[in-house]
Amino acid sequence: MSHIAVERNRRRQMNEHLQVLRSLTPGFYIKRGDQASIIGGVIEFIKELHQVLNSLESKKRRMSLSPSPAPSPKVPLQLLSTPPSECNSLIRNASSNENVKELGACCNSVVANVEAKISGSNVILKTVSRRIPGQIVKIINVLETHFFEVLHLNISSMEDTVLYSFVIKIGLECQLSVEELVAEVQKSFCSDKI
Repeated sequence: MSHIAVERNRRRQMNEHLQVLRSLTPGFYIKRGDQASIIGGVIEFIKELHQVLNSLESKKRRMSLSPSPAPSPKVPLQLLSTPPSECNSLIRNASSNENVKELGACCNSVVANVEAKISGSNVILKTVSRRIPGQIVKIINVLETHFFEVLHLNISSMEDTVLYSFVIKIGLECQLSVEELVAEVQKSFCSDKI
């Protein structure tokens, strides 16, 4: 009898913990209500939070190393963005195998950090910025204008910071390099004045 009571108590605690995890996780991460889906969704959410945290920590380090104060909010965004010619490009190995390369580019400014890397036949595009109303529509417009197709989109936010993670398919008519894509997306953050 005591074994049955112990097992019943364990199952009740597991169900309570899963309900707490489900309530703390945004709904679009959890596809179904079964235990595996809840745990899988929580894992994806925690991974996204780690990305946002790492981005915020690196931004904090950059700001602490920067000798100049942050610009006033009345400065036009065009003056804050980094010109595409000054964007940082990077190429690195995806593994120890020299035949497998991961090609990517990034362009950081005080307005937004934009990073893209080729993954197979797709591109993974990530942007980190403060929350700007309508920005997601501007980014999607840039992608569609240059013949990219959005396959997947994740949005994570913490306070006033938002991370957009896209998986995009390269269209046949697309003529942009990864560096040019990053520069075009960075420009979309500068299309309006504050």
